[in-house]
Amino acid sequence: MSKILVVDDEQAIVDMLAYNLTKAGHQPIIARDGEQALQLAHTERPDLVILDLMLPGIDGLDVCRKIRKEGDLPIIMLTAKDEEVDRVVGLELGADDYVAKPFSVRELMARVKSVLRRAQPKSEPTPILQAGDLRLDIARREASWRSTPFELTAIQFELLRVLMGSPGRVFSRDELLNQVWGYDYYGDTRTVDSAVKRLRARLREVASDAGLIVTVRDAGYKLSDDTV
Repeated sequence: MSKILVVDDEQAIVDMLAYNLTKAGHQPIIARDGEQALQLAHTERPDLVILDLMLPGIDGLDVCRKIRKEGDLPIIMLTAKDEEVDRVVGLELGADDYVAKPFSVRELMARVKSVLRRAQPKSEPTPILQAGDLRLDIARREASWRSTPFELTAIQFELLRVLMGSPGRVFSRDELLNQVWGYDYYGDTRTVDSAVKRLRARLREVASDAGLIVTVRDAGYKLSDDTV
């Protein structure tokens, strides 16, 4: 049973999500505002957060920012249909996925399942991926640079896993959506751009002299040829 923190101040949405999450075998925990969400994220240690961006007090973007500073707890954002700027900012802050209101319950539950699956360590034996001084231990879900471990979110780890798994190959944004997000994505390819931007920023923190991910104009992304 996965413990899922639902953060929303709309009673109808809270009731609907709690019912469907329970039905799917999860344990919902409810927060009505940003301050309560941050408190429960600490005390309850959920496996995933479903986070509305429009909250009283501390808004959803600040909640996302503070959660992400403390670890890689998966986050699915709930956004208003027309708030594209908030979606992009949320993804750049490190959210794993988003769903625009009004949303299909079936779509949201599929995303919950997919995000939880990506966040779980793989149980089967898998290889160590190496690209220059960058190393990924797939089975342990560990990343290191010059033998120094560093943390990545689930999305960041999966992006590196795909790129490092085929050195020199250019992956289109659609291919990355399919291989990293793992289902027919309802959003657009800017999700990939935001995730890559976030990953590059993280890699600069630990490997400031390495341009590991290369943008190939009108094509997509690849691992730098210097690491192949």
